Amino acid sequence: MELPVQSELIVMAIWGLIFFIFIIKLFQSIRLVPTKSAYIVERLGKYHSTLDAGFHTLIPFVDKVSYIHDLKEETIDVPPQECFSSDEVKVEVDGVIYMSVVDPVKASYGVTDYRYAAIQLAQTTTRSVIGTLELDRTFEERDVISAKVVEVLDQAGALWGIRVHRYEIKNITPPETVKNAMEMQVNAERERRALLAKSEGDKQAKINRSEGIKAETINRSEGEMQKRINEAEGKAEEILAIARATAESIERLAAVISAPGGQNALRLQLGEQYLAQLKGLGQQGSRVVVPANIVHFEQWMAAMGLDERR
Repeated sequence: MELPVQSELIVMAIWGLIFFIFIIKLFQSIRLVPTKSAYIVERLGKYHSTLDAGFHTLIPFVDKVSYIHDLKEETIDVPPQECFSSDEVKVEVDGVIYMSVVDPVKASYGVTDYRYAAIQLAQTTTRSVIGTLELDRTFEERDVISAKVVEVLDQAGALWGIRVHRYEIKNITPPETVKNAMEMQVNAERERRALLAKSEGDKQAKINRSEGIKAETINRSEGEMQKRINEAEGKAEEILAIARATAESIERLAAVISAPGGQNALRLQLGEQYLAQLKGLGQQGSRVVVPANIVHFEQWMAAMGLDERR
């Protein structure tokens, strides 16, 4: 009696185990796919479908989720590697790839590991591009290197189901000896620029000073010229005024002489002035040269046409 009971227990345990496994598989067949994710389903070892975001059910023991892909853009670090420039200088270069999965099926079956493949292709492309550039240009042509890597990765990504958005070089590290030489070169260039800037400043300062002196000289000469012009105009005005006054006085004198009794008045005035001048002849130290006898006043008057007997 004990043997049948043990057999029944064993059978019940087996059926219980089968039922438990079935329940587990039933729950595993229910899939909730998150947003921006894709599940690759294989049926009996063969690709069957791609599950997008949402609720999905699978056939237990028949369907299997073989690959899960995140469709969001991701960053992949490219490890540092040694590269040689065209002038045989060794540099260490690392970078980062920004990429995303656009075709989950190709990403699953087109390549074993698309991340590893992208890293390797980026490294080989970087080495080949840097090999065509001199050391100084490698620091200037980062955009060229990045664009070339993106171009090559895009061509391969079409088969791998990925899209490379951009590739950025993080560091280009030359050897310590080359770095010291570059620092010395940079310092020398900086000193040269400083000396050049100083010389340009001195040159400009001298030019400014000379232009200031020139402007000052011109202003002074123009001021002196204007001064002389003003003085000349003033003297001319003075001469003209004196001439006008003299002419006017002559005209008035002529009018007075022409009037009745004018000659007698003129003769009397000249006589007074004549006598006044004779007073100074007696002073000591006075020397006078006259062309005639000073006591013959009548002769002087007759010479000027003022003789009263006429």
